[in-house]
Amino acid sequence: MPTIEEMNDDAPGNTPPSSSSSSTTSGSNSATDGATGGQFGIGKVVAHLTEFKVDAALWASRLATVVCSILYVFPILGQAAGHSSYQRALILNGLTSALRLHQRMPRVQFNRMYLGQLLLEDSCHNLLYSLIFINSYPLTFVLTPVFLFAVLHSSSFTKKLANIAGPNSMMLLRRLVDKVISYQVDILRFIALDEILIMPVLIFMMATGRMNLIAPFMYFRFLTFRYASRRNPYCKQIFHEMRLRTEQYCSQPNTPAFLANFLTKCIGMLSRFAPQDPYQQQQQQQQQ
Repeated sequence: MPTIEEMNDDAPGNTPPSSSSSSTTSGSNSATDGATGGQFGIGKVVAHLTEFKVDAALWASRLATVVCSILYVFPILGQAAGHSSYQRALILNGLTSALRLHQRMPRVQFNRMYLGQLLLEDSCHNLLYSLIFINSYPLTFVLTPVFLFAVLHSSSFTKKLANIAGPNSMMLLRRLVDKVISYQVDILRFIALDEILIMPVLIFMMATGRMNLIAPFMYFRFLTFRYASRRNPYCKQIFHEMRLRTEQYCSQPNTPAFLANFLTKCIGMLSRFAPQDPYQQQQQQQQQ
C-alpha cells in the first residue's frame, strides 16, 4: 500500500509543520490510501471471479444453499416459502454437485470405465442424495448435511477471496471463516453420523406411509458409496466406532441376552452388506 513520505527536517528551506496540521494531513492521507487499497482489493476479487467463472458459480450456489436452508429452518417468509426453500436447497446442492463433476471428470463417455469413475466421485454421491429427497417429505435431518457442506466449502473459498483482497481486509469475516474451518473435522464427523442415522428414519417413515418404497433402497446404495469413498473416510470411521461401542455394550454382563443377540445379528448383517476395500478384494482373489 502507498505510504506517507516523511519530511526531512534537516533539509534546507523546510520548516517543521505544526502538530495539528501534521495530524490532519496524515489522517486525510491514511483515509485516502485505505480507500484506494480497498478499491484495489475489490478489483482483484472481481477479476479473480471473472477469470474462474465455474468456481464463482460454485461459491454463489453454496451461499444460496446456506440461505435457503436457513429459510427452511426459520420460515420467516411463511410455511409455503419454507417448503419451497427446502426444495431449492436440494436443487442447488444438485447443481453444485453437477458443476463439481464437470470440473473433475473428463469428457462424457458411454462405457463401463467412465461409469465406474463417476460413481467414485463424492460429487456424484451428493447429486444422488439430492435426487432421492427432492420430492420427499421435508426433513431437517436431510437438509443438515447439505447445509454444513455448503458452509464448509463456501468458507474456504471466502477465505481465498479475502487473501486475494489483501492481508488486512475483511478481518471480522476472516475470524468467522477461520473459526468454521477450525471445526472442519468435527463438522465432517457430524455429517457422517447424520447420514447414517437417516437410514433408520427412512425405514420408519416408509412403515408409516410418509416415504415412498424406493427411497430407502436408493439411500442404502448412497450409504455404500459413502462408505467406500476415497476422499471422505468419515462415514467408515463412524460405522467402525458405532460397531465397537455396540460390541462393547453387548459384552457387558448386565446387557439382556435377547438384546445382545439381536444387536450381534444386526452387526453381522450390516457387515455382510458393507463394501470391501479394493485391496482386500485383491488379496482374496490372490488367495483363491
